[in-house]
Amino acid sequence: MPETSPEPPAGSRPPSGPRPTLEAVAARAGVSRATVSRVVNGSTGVRQSLVDKVHRAVEELGYVPNHAARTLVTRRTGAVAVIIPEPEVRIFSDPFFFRQIRGISKELTAHDTQLVLMLVEASGDFDRVSRYLAGGHVDGALAFSLHTEDPIPSITRRAGIPTVYGGRPVWTATRDRQAVPYVDADNRGGARVAVRLLLDLGRTRVAHIAGPRDQTSGTDRLDGYRDALGAAYDDSLVAQGGFTPESGARAMAHLLERRPDVDAVFAANDLMASGALRVLKEHGRRVPEDVALVGFDDMDSVAESTDPPLTTVRQDVEGQGRLMARLLLHGLDGGGLLDGEGAAGPLATTPDGDSVIMPTTLVRRSTA
Repeated sequence: MPETSPEPPAGSRPPSGPRPTLEAVAARAGVSRATVSRVVNGSTGVRQSLVDKVHRAVEELGYVPNHAARTLVTRRTGAVAVIIPEPEVRIFSDPFFFRQIRGISKELTAHDTQLVLMLVEASGDFDRVSRYLAGGHVDGALAFSLHTEDPIPSITRRAGIPTVYGGRPVWTATRDRQAVPYVDADNRGGARVAVRLLLDLGRTRVAHIAGPRDQTSGTDRLDGYRDALGAAYDDSLVAQGGFTPESGARAMAHLLERRPDVDAVFAANDLMASGALRVLKEHGRRVPEDVALVGFDDMDSVAESTDPPLTTVRQDVEGQGRLMARLLLHGLDGGGLLDGEGAAGPLATTPDGDSVIMPTTLVRRSTA
């Protein structure tokens, strides 16, 4: 007697069967097509008992909403653009970007929203981004690591899509000034704490390897350095870096040539600190005995792997990414700024109430 395939369980659809329709779900649930549509699209005003019936029918039939049709009803695409105007090589080599994207991705995934990553390496890429955003492919945008001349705020404004920025907007003092929500770390305050530690250790010639001048994270940390030194600030103890290990190494070499008496260094990020540490060793300087060193970010893949381990200022980069996404999604749903706490403590809003500054903390290891 030939073998026969077992019958599929009642209520299930064979994998090769036709795709279930909204009408099939309605028939299974014993409700109208309009009720199924409202439940599937997240509308309110449907009794919970009916919602439960629809959800059971959806699960039993394996129904997947038609994205195009759902977009027509909700006017939402279910996607968010993440725009980073940095070279691809830096994005995939700097752990800062991975952490922020991971935080954004976790929050969007929790809300069933697709992340569309848009990298901008050349000026022509801004036209591509502009066309994509204007085409209505996403509900909103998240952008971070912007530079002074980046046209992203103008592009998102012309596209008419809600946008949340990572980092205090650098364009607030330009013709593009606008009230836009952003999430940032207390860069200036964290830098003050780092430099005060070095001063408290008795160091008197504290140098600074600064971040890019066209990004507010770089200028804010430089301002915090100046705050801590006050009248003792000396421009000859400041060298320019670019948030990469190589730029930190070059800056440290310049400092040692110009000011061989330096006895402490505050680097504006951990990658530059790692480059500075390598150069100090090459020049026979002991860390921290001869030169104390403090970084910023607390990227554990960097700070804990240096020899000796790096003292640094921690910012919750992944938490910033999650909060950026949360603010955007909350705004798309008609809400305002969220209240609450971040992983590092209470969230501080800016004076206009639209943005959040997250706290930083000093992490003592062996370099200071």
